[in-house]
Amino acid sequence: MAVAHARTTAASSAAGRPRHADTRIIIFERYYRQMPMIATPPENAVDKSELEAAACLFRSLSDPTRLMIVQHLNLGEHRVVDLTEHLGLAQSTVSVHLACLFDCGLLSRRTQGRASVYSLASTPLNDLLAAAEQVLDATGYAVTLCPEHTHSHAHPRTDILTD
Repeated sequence: MAVAHARTTAASSAAGRPRHADTRIIIFERYYRQMPMIATPPENAVDKSELEAAACLFRSLSDPTRLMIVQHLNLGEHRVVDLTEHLGLAQSTVSVHLACLFDCGLLSRRTQGRASVYSLASTPLNDLLAAAEQVLDATGYAVTLCPEHTHSHAHPRTDILTD
């Protein structure tokens, strides 16, 4: 906390010119309190590692192809061949996305002969996707207008023409 006192002086300035008689000089009297160099977080603060895990979860679901795969697996188990046919994608593309989702713990896999059969690992993923749909409905899909989160490099407002 700083306390200021003002007083009038007719003293000369450092350059030798006389100051105006009503010039006010502000003198601050300060006191200093010791503060720790490392701030202690509040008791209800969220641990950054917890947020990092949530960010990784949302990143794993940030690709439209992975979301399509999750939607298909929400209907039941699928082999890679089935997903390739349903999505119209190359087998290598589907396999890469399945590996990502599997490594994140979102899918389970079992072998059936020479094929791998994938399914959703847990029900909370369905709840998360349902909540995401509710948020999109409530916001009117406004997130699609955000240039930070669109995949195209075009300007989000294509109706604006510049000279």
